[in-house]
Amino acid sequence: MPTVGGAAATVPVTSGRRPVILTRVSGELTGALLVAGTTSDAGKSALVAGLCRWLARRGVRVAPFKAQNMSNNSVVTADGGEIGRAQAMQAQACGLQPRVAFNPVLLKPSGERTSQVVVLGQPDGQVSARSYRDRTAALREVVTATLARLREEFDVVVCEGAGSPAEINLRGTDLANMGLAQAADLPVVVVGDIDRGGVLAHLFGTVAVLDPADQARITGFVINKFRGDPALLTPGLDRLRALTGRPTFGVLPWAERLWLDAEDSLSAVADGLIGRPAPPHGSAWLRVAVVRLPRISNSTDAEALACEPGVAVRYVTEPSRLLDADVVVVPGSKATVSDLAWLRASGLADAVVAHAAAGKPVLGICGGYQMLGRRIADPLGVEAPGGADVTGLGLLDLEVEFAADKYLARPSGTEPRSGYQIHHGRVVRSGDPFLLADEGSDAGVVLGTHWHGLLEDDAFRRTLLERLAVQAGRTGFRVAPDTSFAAERTAQLDLLGDLVETHLDTKAIEHVISHGPRVGLPVVSCGLAGSNG
Repeated sequence: MPTVGGAAATVPVTSGRRPVILTRVSGELTGALLVAGTTSDAGKSALVAGLCRWLARRGVRVAPFKAQNMSNNSVVTADGGEIGRAQAMQAQACGLQPRVAFNPVLLKPSGERTSQVVVLGQPDGQVSARSYRDRTAALREVVTATLARLREEFDVVVCEGAGSPAEINLRGTDLANMGLAQAADLPVVVVGDIDRGGVLAHLFGTVAVLDPADQARITGFVINKFRGDPALLTPGLDRLRALTGRPTFGVLPWAERLWLDAEDSLSAVADGLIGRPAPPHGSAWLRVAVVRLPRISNSTDAEALACEPGVAVRYVTEPSRLLDADVVVVPGSKATVSDLAWLRASGLADAVVAHAAAGKPVLGICGGYQMLGRRIADPLGVEAPGGADVTGLGLLDLEVEFAADKYLARPSGTEPRSGYQIHHGRVVRSGDPFLLADEGSDAGVVLGTHWHGLLEDDAFRRTLLERLAVQAGRTGFRVAPDTSFAAERTAQLDLLGDLVETHLDTKAIEHVISHGPRVGLPVVSCGLAGSNG
């Protein structure tokens, strides 16, 4: 780490197992680390959260950072902006409230080739993959300045990459991987998911395709999601070190309990069980079907339901999956009009209407709530290019019109007690009773709200589940009296911290954070000629 000025000092951090010493230099930017991945969903978000939890438990002032995130799972921060949900989860691991500085650039996909750009928490236009390249120079200044301020405030900033640094076709405009590492003088650890297969080749290849300057920042590797005896990996890890000159800092085991706050859309299967449901308290299960929209947003809303014993929550993508469902949830969407068209084309729209006609409950959240109404108008083309005025499913007496500015809100007052709103659509007419004090719709078996995260409120969720079970005829279902969603999330963060402390060479990682990459790391050749920058 280069010395800017001042005398060197050490900051002791107490640990349950051994003292941790992180080197600091007065007047200098403090320690930081970038966690990159061999692929999307390799475990970057979880490893960053685990590192943050491990450091925070030792009294280190630590913060997360993701320069550029692409996700429709987002939250509203205390400072009134919007960031990726993974960074909110990582902030909690640090004992911090989410803030826009932890994720200065958020891309929210609204089509196959278009995304909304959110800069420092606020919408800043639509881009295509090609046009976004023209904005990266200005965004790089935002990203590096934001990170620099965090490093002045905190002892350590643990940064998360995006996708993979091996996407060398994007290197010239990269904001989150090696581009950030070079701009901010960061050491890099690369994590790979062994459950996908080929992890040693992925790790070797990630280093080998980089140019020498980028390779010099790669300090070592972490293996994620290993099942079995780690000793079986030893020959491969020894060979990887011989080939690259870099150590593997540890092997994280597969942990069945880790499933909350999944960041990457690839990690959510199209049709499958969410979470690890515990047996019911009563004699019956409550079966919940969550429609897996193509542009689903804040899919994590359903996770609070999946924490409840006796509640089996599944994603569904075709009508037959609703036949044995007790409750149907239509979640949020980043492309409400086009996802509504998909709902009709897939036959799911008719299945949802038939479910409600049979007297079984339907819950709509945000974009899903809007789809349940009579009409959706998007005259400005906010989400539907060229504008749109379409008929909804007609299950609620509701009309929605999209506005150019995005509505962002967190709870104020006592109801709802948890949650946040993120939407362009405004209710212009509603003939149904409110679901909450002054928001949402309650038409009996069909309910809707714009509030994300509302189901994380334990009291509200229990009351709602009792009602839904009665409406669905599941009289044997009993709501558990003591399920705490917040406690479950905290337990998973603690587990991530435990995994880091138990299975990684934390002393080596401390040295990397304090001193950066080792000088003279070998350059790995893959036979490619020329520059990839």
